[in-house]
Amino acid sequence: MNALQVLRQRLPLARPRIAVILGTGWADLALRVKDPLRIAYAELPGFPLPGVPGHASDLVWGRIGGHELVLLTGRQHTYETGDANSMKLALRTLYEWGCEVLVQTNAAGSLQAHIPAGSLMVLTDHINFSQRSPLIGETGAERFVSMVNAYDAELRTQALSAADVLGVKLQSGVYAWCVGPQFETPAEIRMFAQMGADAVGMSTVPETIIARHAGMRVLAFSLLTNMAAGLSNEVLSHRHTLAQAQAASGPACALLEQVIVGMEI
Repeated sequence: MNALQVLRQRLPLARPRIAVILGTGWADLALRVKDPLRIAYAELPGFPLPGVPGHASDLVWGRIGGHELVLLTGRQHTYETGDANSMKLALRTLYEWGCEVLVQTNAAGSLQAHIPAGSLMVLTDHINFSQRSPLIGETGAERFVSMVNAYDAELRTQALSAADVLGVKLQSGVYAWCVGPQFETPAEIRMFAQMGADAVGMSTVPETIIARHAGMRVLAFSLLTNMAAGLSNEVLSHRHTLAQAQAASGPACALLEQVIVGMEI
């Protein structure tokens, strides 16, 4: 039995149209889901098991507002295995289950003084600095997927409107993806800023490529936990990232809930 068959067996009446990946600092959104049902990744053949503190390994089905949705409470990162396609089976399973929109969340470092730690940013575009692709090995013309409007403009507009309703300042910017797991050097950060990046992190881009290849619309948010290397006197560490993400988690999850409640798809 494959993962899709397990989901259909466990939730025969479920018809989720929205999938959400919860990154560091965003986990409490799962507490806002009505009538949740949890299924461990271990029960879903082919789903990856994240090995990073701050990332759980459950699929949560339920409702927020009038929308039926499914949450992935953690992701496997490229730096854990060396493969950019770790989330491919999981995301394709959710697409085949009926999910049309992928909402992504992450924790990131800021490259811009006007986007300080604690800020929220909606992604307008990304820089795949590593040029790794989860589509390597695919066949057919569909593998040459356009990445123009990778982050759906209409969904971004809806997100900005939701932020206005809450009185939350939501920045817009470009996210640079580095494989990691080491943090970037100050020289790399200066280069990314010159390239036009506003934030830097170690996730999200492979999942966006997978989702766009499948035909899903993508909306993505960063929670800025720190200024990137060389831009402050902070000593960067994963423990620091977790602490800063937890401190800003409340407003982040409140915004994401409002975005989903008002989403028009």
